[in-house]
Amino acid sequence: MAQTEIELDGLLAFPLTPFTEDLEINLDGFAENVESHIAAGAGALFVACGTGEFSSLSVDEVAALLAKAREVANGRVPVWVGAGGGAAGARAGVAAARVGNADGVLLLPPYLVTGPQDGLVDYVRYAVGDTSVPVIVYHRSTGVFTAPAAAKLLDIPSVVGIKDGYGDVETMTRIVTTIRALGTRRSADFLFFNGLPTAEVSAKAYAAIGVARYSSAVHCFAPEIAHRFHRALAEDDNATMDALLAGFYLPLVALRDETPGFAVSLVKAAARLRGDKVGTVRPPLIEPTPEQIDRLGKVVDNGFAVLKGL
Repeated sequence: MAQTEIELDGLLAFPLTPFTEDLEINLDGFAENVESHIAAGAGALFVACGTGEFSSLSVDEVAALLAKAREVANGRVPVWVGAGGGAAGARAGVAAARVGNADGVLLLPPYLVTGPQDGLVDYVRYAVGDTSVPVIVYHRSTGVFTAPAAAKLLDIPSVVGIKDGYGDVETMTRIVTTIRALGTRRSADFLFFNGLPTAEVSAKAYAAIGVARYSSAVHCFAPEIAHRFHRALAEDDNATMDALLAGFYLPLVALRDETPGFAVSLVKAAARLRGDKVGTVRPPLIEPTPEQIDRLGKVVDNGFAVLKGL
């Protein structure tokens, strides 16, 4: 697939992975989850990724989620899938994505260990192999690239972009500038994404350095708010963005930051408040306390109040 054929515009959604009471995947609940994202206007789906608890899933579970997402989407939106972890597991995940006809792969960082920059590039090269499936490299945790190393990713034909979850605007500015300055068609078409938790909080800063695409976990439980913010960013409507940030996103982030792993746990809890069948999280993530869930409900209610007043 040529990079010019990649369609990843609009708001990118990362469906939750629903679990039953005994923490087995719930494919029926997942199908409903996928359909709700599409109905709400998601530009693409990234299944079994960070918000989908990739690190807790088996290879077979990832494959099952991909198959169900493609069945439900039925070509209406692109369906990408997560891969990553240990080098062999990452390579197997990319191969499984090809077999499962995924539109692309989000390649998560190496498991537990890191290496020098050449080693990180080799990790991507090894995981991708000779596949033609488009790959976006997730820049975060044990997979943080310097600008020169990021530029080497363009030598791997299937790598079509970088998603930043590291959160250093200066580093990302160096990466974007270095790649764009190569002056080739490949470097001009290369995609950049803001993949920070609750990415709307950093969206204005990232858009200013040429990274306007982002993924929205809020789309899992308040797509109306997510789309209104996304539109405001595209229209440079600072008043709307600031109102939503002050009245919803910043209070949500303050609650999120109270406990490690709440970037997923709170999203699942908010989706349950909405009535979605998503179940709880797998360990080592934990559920919010009743008091935190009560505050979460108030934050979401206030977000919708702000939205209504715009």
